[in-house]
Amino acid sequence: MADLQDESEAPPSVGAPESPAPVVAGALERAAALLAEHPVADGCNTLVWTLRQTPYHDADSDIPPMRSGAVGAQFWSLLTPTTGDRVVPDTLELIDIAHDLVHAYPDELLLALTAGDLADARNRGRIASFLGPVSGSTLTDSLGTLHAFHKLDVRSLAPAGAAWAQEGLTPFGHEVVREMNRLAMVVDLTGCPPDVAVQIAGASKAPVMISHTAAAALTRHPLNVPDEVLLAVRAADGVCMVTFSTEQTGDSLHAVADHLDHIRNVAGPQSVGLGACFGSDPPHGHPSGLTDPSGYPRLFAELLDRGWSEHDLALLAWDNAARVLRDVEFTSRAAHHRKP
Repeated sequence: MADLQDESEAPPSVGAPESPAPVVAGALERAAALLAEHPVADGCNTLVWTLRQTPYHDADSDIPPMRSGAVGAQFWSLLTPTTGDRVVPDTLELIDIAHDLVHAYPDELLLALTAGDLADARNRGRIASFLGPVSGSTLTDSLGTLHAFHKLDVRSLAPAGAAWAQEGLTPFGHEVVREMNRLAMVVDLTGCPPDVAVQIAGASKAPVMISHTAAAALTRHPLNVPDEVLLAVRAADGVCMVTFSTEQTGDSLHAVADHLDHIRNVAGPQSVGLGACFGSDPPHGHPSGLTDPSGYPRLFAELLDRGWSEHDLALLAWDNAARVLRDVEFTSRAAHHRKP
């Protein structure tokens, strides 16, 4: 679709006070129309952890903002801060809670295992619900746990923190990546040291994902990625998803848009996405204007005013994430003959 001329460049009438209202309204209308056609595929929602910590939390309050923000797909994060002997049982508990959440809202959520389920949920007016990532530290010296997670419908794993991916991939780490490719599980590089992230992106035969991060060039933070990782994600045909965390991006919608601009410029429009981490509040909160999913239309309006094309915004919202899932499955089919 062709871009419309930025109305903000039109000079105000002589003697009349400047008013941005018509420009904002026009951008919001365009953003709403675009999101109606290309809903948001969000790479990270931490609601499952909130439900574990506060069982009395009413998820009824979380669904309407997702609807008003045009969320069409969601990865429910199953990451836990626990380590050692507790990490596997705690992860299994999160998987159980995630299944309960999806089953409790059959008119709103649809469990998704494939890219086809992504499209099916969209056609049926549901929010496609993928389970993952789980922590790579749940895997030690056997792929059995990975297979068990796959049978429990988990479709993403994050190597960060695993002994086999701390200072480079060990031989077992290479086995994990190969088996994830075979099982059509997404490799989520969130939190990996930069050199390890680059190595994994190169080792994976399927596109990789960074489900919640921001640009280290703009904000120094342990979870933000430097440009060399962005270039590795681009080379792997992956997607880097920007989070809405004040610590990582700054305290405003405008600051989040700056990170999106930078990642698009470095990794390309085909490798940028959104992973807001709604569902629980980060330590320093969400940026103003993006405190819940209902803020998505305003973010897209801001990007329209910055000159993003509607094509690139469609990639950002839905198409990049959908492509990664399709390509991960294609890689799996190509390797189906490989023994686990």
